Amino acid sequence: MNTISLGASELRVTPIGLGTMTFGEQVSEPDAHAILDRAVERGVNLIDTAEMYSVPPRAETYGRTEAIIGNWLKARPGMRQRIVLASKVAGPSRDAPWIRAGSGMTAADIEASCNASLRRLQTDVIDLYQIHWPERQVPAFGRLYYDPAQEHSQTPILEQLQALARLVQAGKVRHIGLSNETPYGVHEFVRLAEQLGLPRVVSVQNAYCLINRSVDNALDESCHRLNVGLLAFSPLGAGLLTGKYDASGFEGPGAPIGRMSLYERQRKMRWGRPAALAAARRYNQLARDHGLSPTQLALAFCYRSWRVASTLIGVTSLAHLEENLDAWNVQLAPELLAAVDAIRLDARDPAQ
Repeated sequence: MNTISLGASELRVTPIGLGTMTFGEQVSEPDAHAILDRAVERGVNLIDTAEMYSVPPRAETYGRTEAIIGNWLKARPGMRQRIVLASKVAGPSRDAPWIRAGSGMTAADIEASCNASLRRLQTDVIDLYQIHWPERQVPAFGRLYYDPAQEHSQTPILEQLQALARLVQAGKVRHIGLSNETPYGVHEFVRLAEQLGLPRVVSVQNAYCLINRSVDNALDESCHRLNVGLLAFSPLGAGLLTGKYDASGFEGPGAPIGRMSLYERQRKMRWGRPAALAAARRYNQLARDHGLSPTQLALAFCYRSWRVASTLIGVTSLAHLEENLDAWNVQLAPELLAAVDAIRLDARDPAQ
C-alpha cells in the first residue's frame, strides 16, 4: 500500500488504518499488542483510537484502549515515529457520565481530554485529534432526522475550533479532524478556519459500508470540494457484512461470537435493525454469487471507493487482520458494482 496525503495536510497515511475500539474489551492487552505489531509489519501506519474506548463503553474500561496503545509504544522504542496516531475527544455525554461531569463539551473539556489522552498514550503529541461526535444535536448513531427543537448546543463551533487551535499551537496536536459529522458541520469548521486563520480540519471519520452509504448523499461532495479526507469506519457493518450472522441471526444457540451476539446494547443500535440484517444478507449472497467472500466484497467496496481516504478495520484476532488486509488485492467488476447499487436502490441505508 502506498501512503496518501490526508486531506490538506502533510500527514501520509495508508489507505487501510487500524481501529482499536475492541482493545481492552473483546481483545486482551497481549493480543492487542500482537495485532498492532502485525498490522505495522504488514504496512499499516494509521492507528485510530479514542478516549471513550473500549466499546461498548463502560466506566470500568474508559481510557483502557489508549492505555494499551501507550504501553505498546513504550515497549517499542522508535515505533511512535513509524505510525500516524489518531485519537478523539468525546462529544457531549451519551449516557456516559464517567467521561466528564458536564453534559456538554466545553473548550476546557477539550483541553483536559487531550491532556489525559496524551498521558495514557505515553506520547507528547497526537497526530490527528478528532471531535468524536458533534457538540450540536445532529442525526447520528442511528438517529435519522435533525430536530431543531432538540437543539442543546452550549459551545459554538468557533469556540471548539479555537480550543483545538490552542492544542496545535502548544504542540500537543498536529492536525484536527471530525467524526460522525454532517455536511454542514464540515463546511462550518472549514469556513471559520479559513476566515480566521485557524487550523483546518483535514478529515472526517464517519460510518461507511454497504448497509450505510449515507456519506454518498452530500458529505462526499463536501469532502471532495473542501479536500477533507474521509476515514471510513465500520466497513463490515458491525460484522453483518462478514456473513457470519446470515444463518443464525444475532441471538440463540447457533449465533457466532461477535459484537452483535455478545452485547445487547449493540443489538439495540442501528446495526441491530432487522432491515440491516436483511440487506446485509443480500449483499453477502451477491458476493458469493461472484466468487467472493462477503468480507472481500464489503472491504473492497470501501478500499476502491474514490470517496475514502483510509478505511479503518476493526479486528479481534490476527486471523481477522490477515483476512482484512488480504482483501486489499480484490478488484470489483463494473457489473458487480452495478448490482451493489441495485440493492441499495431497493434497500437504501438501513443502518444509517
